[in-house]
Amino acid sequence: MRPFLILLAFVIALPVWAEDIVLGLSKDQVSINTSFDGSEILIFGAVKREEPIPDEPRLHVIVTVSGPSERVTVRRKEKRFGIWVNTDAVEVDRAPSFYAVSSSTLLGLSLTETEDQRHSVSIPRAIRSVGAPMNITDSESFTRALIRIKSASNQYQLNEGTVSVDEQTLFRTAIELPAALTEGVYETRIFLTRGGNVVSKYETSILVRKVGMERWLYALSRENAFLYGLMSLAIAIAAGWGASAIFTALRR
Repeated sequence: MRPFLILLAFVIALPVWAEDIVLGLSKDQVSINTSFDGSEILIFGAVKREEPIPDEPRLHVIVTVSGPSERVTVRRKEKRFGIWVNTDAVEVDRAPSFYAVSSSTLLGLSLTETEDQRHSVSIPRAIRSVGAPMNITDSESFTRALIRIKSASNQYQLNEGTVSVDEQTLFRTAIELPAALTEGVYETRIFLTRGGNVVSKYETSILVRKVGMERWLYALSRENAFLYGLMSLAIAIAAGWGASAIFTALRR
């Protein structure tokens, strides 16, 4: 009985923040066609409470958008005998095709390491790389290289201080989606934190899909690869013949 009373007293002593998230999205679907050059998603919401707003610690908001995960092989190149060759390779078990994390302040100030590990919020935590070949002792450098490459193409984004929070109640931010998007469901998470701890969490999703000619070609390549290959070959031959005919006509 005594351990139960001690546990009950401990729970009662913990701060209680009854704060829930009411969320809105400017759109929950993104269509990719032949002229698609990127998009922007506006994420906004409010904090619903039954108690007065606590003065301290201050409320912070973190938003993450994650694309479909995939296996990725990261290779290391070294220059040998004057040429660059692949030397080592590490297969990352699960890496988001797109990942953006936005926060109302510096991520390190709004989330503790323990909470980051628990919820996999930061970019390194969102990548799962379990093992590496025995001859590779610096496997973490391959993960950093993947993050660097993805960040350069805007597919991985760390947007600190871009979530606007008004009166610790209303929040909003915009996530920029690049042109090179993988089709699928993009998981969207919103975290409310106080003192680095997550006090509330909300999850929704954004559907990204190809439409029109892009959709038809994508489905054809998956469902009838032979016909897709023949069509691609025919287009290549026609393009080559057309370019040759134009060049010959210009020479005349």
